[in-house]
Amino acid sequence: MVEPYPTRYPCLVFFFLVQFTLNIVLQHSITVTFAAMSRRLRAFKRWMNSQKLEWSSTTLELVDNGIEEGILVKAICDLNEGDVIAKIPKNACLTIKTSAAREMIEDAGLAGSLGLSVAVMYEKSLGEESLWSGYLQLLPDRECVPLVWTLDEVDKFLAGTELHKIVKDDKALMYEDWKECIFPLIESGPMQLDPKYFGAEQYFAAKSLVFSRSFEIDDYHGYGMVPFADLFNHKTGAENVHFTSVSSPDPSSDDNSDVEDNERQNNDHDESSIEDVTTCRSGSPTALDQTEFPNSNEMDLSSNSEGDSDSLEMIIVKEVKAGNEVFNTYGSMGNAALLHRYGFTEPNNTFDIVNIELNLVLDWSLSLFTSRYFRARLSLWRRIGYSGCVSQDVEYFEISSDGEPQFELLILLYIIFLPDEVYYKLNHTLPSNGSINKPMEILLLDKRQKRIPLETPEMAKEYLLTDEICGALISLADSREASYGTNPLSDDIMSLSTCSMRDRKLYHSSVLRVRERKILQNLRTYASSRSHQPKKGAIMKKR
Repeated sequence: MVEPYPTRYPCLVFFFLVQFTLNIVLQHSITVTFAAMSRRLRAFKRWMNSQKLEWSSTTLELVDNGIEEGILVKAICDLNEGDVIAKIPKNACLTIKTSAAREMIEDAGLAGSLGLSVAVMYEKSLGEESLWSGYLQLLPDRECVPLVWTLDEVDKFLAGTELHKIVKDDKALMYEDWKECIFPLIESGPMQLDPKYFGAEQYFAAKSLVFSRSFEIDDYHGYGMVPFADLFNHKTGAENVHFTSVSSPDPSSDDNSDVEDNERQNNDHDESSIEDVTTCRSGSPTALDQTEFPNSNEMDLSSNSEGDSDSLEMIIVKEVKAGNEVFNTYGSMGNAALLHRYGFTEPNNTFDIVNIELNLVLDWSLSLFTSRYFRARLSLWRRIGYSGCVSQDVEYFEISSDGEPQFELLILLYIIFLPDEVYYKLNHTLPSNGSINKPMEILLLDKRQKRIPLETPEMAKEYLLTDEICGALISLADSREASYGTNPLSDDIMSLSTCSMRDRKLYHSSVLRVRERKILQNLRTYASSRSHQPKKGAIMKKR
């Protein structure tokens, strides 16, 4: 007698029942998740209406990809240059001036990113009672930037990269800021702050939002969180939209001078706060405390229509086809700067750089020359008027993504390898004030009968790239790469290829690591291809 099917195959039946149940649960979970996404977007849209924040809902679609991925903005129809897609009242922006904690913040003497971070923390602590509750509920609790990673994660993911030391310094400095400026407000401040909203962890989280999302609004408000404007994702060299503002006069001032049009570009902002970086390429990461507001959302600070100085506008500057995402740009930055400030990287970023510190050049030189010899040649290099980039009291030279070294490094290496007689001649020729005409022509007198007209650094490079200097560049590349450990580059490439983008910390730090090591590989290729006798490094008797 044949048994009924269910009795004969109990395991198979159980398996299908489990699968059926799991599918129902999964579908329910997805439905609930999308419903939650829809709810927070609907709440944000209601909030924008309540604040009279105008946006073109007939031409733009806000797509919610969840807390991890965030919101992206797509074009419903073709957008043309000059189209105004949003108008944002300045009083809808979260700033120190508009926050309910303004009096406490100003009385405590807090300003800049620290003061704005306290404003964000305070408004978040108010929950639904905050004027910005509909906006804040759309934001992540924190951006996934290295600043909010644990120290173990920083050591694990960033060892050897340009960010390792910078991030650790950032964390230490910002903890001191919290301890000295915010902790006293918790203990004895006038507003009885709830410690669970104002601890060091909450400060770091707020700081990550401020650094990655704030815009400069005007002279009165300074920097602030600008709802809707911060939803547009970044794409290097492919921005479609610019944020425009008017610098309104301070209401508390009697000076009603005319408003001036100003354009704030990311690189100008970064470079203005650090000395001796005029020769540096874009893309180099700097300490967050140095740049104060390192946000690179492009802002074209131009006037709106006359009499409408209380609002900001977002204007299309490059056409967008229907169905495509609308991008802003955070500036022309390498992956180290992007990960540092915004928590992501871009594959094949042409603005990537690797830094070679002056101390590394010193260490390399000690294998060939005495310390006294190096210091004398370095002193001559400085007297002629050269220097490297400087960040956090560290001097360094940048190597571009194609492996090309910074010109100032080539000049330094050239002076290091000058024969003694040429060095002494140049040293005595140089005026005491260090001012000479066409220093390159004097430097290149070595073994030549006449001066060589060199109008630009590019023209000088063929004379600077001697076999000795090319060997030195290869040695410096090897020394710099040693900081990544002993595993070969191929291992890192393989690890990246199998890494999921959902593991954001591992994925983006792996992109950074691989890109940096490829640049060092390009530096070796650059040096070898220009050397008449390619070699691993220069070998000379110590002088």
